[in-house]
Amino acid sequence: MILNSDWLAFFNDEFKKDYFVELQKFVEEEYKTKTIFPKYENIFRAFNLIAPQDVKVVIIGQDPYHGLNQANGLAFSVCERCKIPPSLRNIYKELLDDVSCETPASGNLTKWAEQGVLLINSVLSVEESKPNSHKNRGWEIFSDSVIRKLSYQYENMVFILWGSPSQKKEALIDTSRHLILKSAHPSPLSAYRGFFGSKPFSKANEYLKEHSKGAIEWCLISQ
Repeated sequence: MILNSDWLAFFNDEFKKDYFVELQKFVEEEYKTKTIFPKYENIFRAFNLIAPQDVKVVIIGQDPYHGLNQANGLAFSVCERCKIPPSLRNIYKELLDDVSCETPASGNLTKWAEQGVLLINSVLSVEESKPNSHKNRGWEIFSDSVIRKLSYQYENMVFILWGSPSQKKEALIDTSRHLILKSAHPSPLSAYRGFFGSKPFSKANEYLKEHSKGAIEWCLISQ
């Protein structure tokens, strides 16, 4: 699994821990014998697009899309030519309502990541057509460690927690040093229970500007 030098230093001894050694063995074997997403070189893509000290916003998903070539290593994001998934369509609806961003034809959120939005899933790999197939193998311990370390080492980040599984991560975050934005998940099953109208994008930018961190350009199409 490929990770840049900034994050390798950030994690320090995490990769030497027993759980991660076992996780790596499991993941390596799965990629050898099954169809696993995202592509092996994209497992840590969310991290490789930005250094830890440059993270401004953290958005936490559950596990990668399990359809053919959908997952591109960023939570909620899909490949350039992929059909936009329902949850992402609802994110785009809120984006339009909140900050008047025109709805893009692509579901690729790389532009957000390059500006400092860490789009991570709790679980970073999945078998084709088998959602949650890599659950409880160690990825959750790793992603919890990411959140805990970011919270401890830096200040004035925005953590966006959509849905109850992500909201459980609040316990890992120092709320006196960071902003937490919580709402229902953007899934069609729950978006109408508080996701729509939650205005996470404008609220995140207000906080970032207050702390001299620079706003995120959320619009994926040049306005």
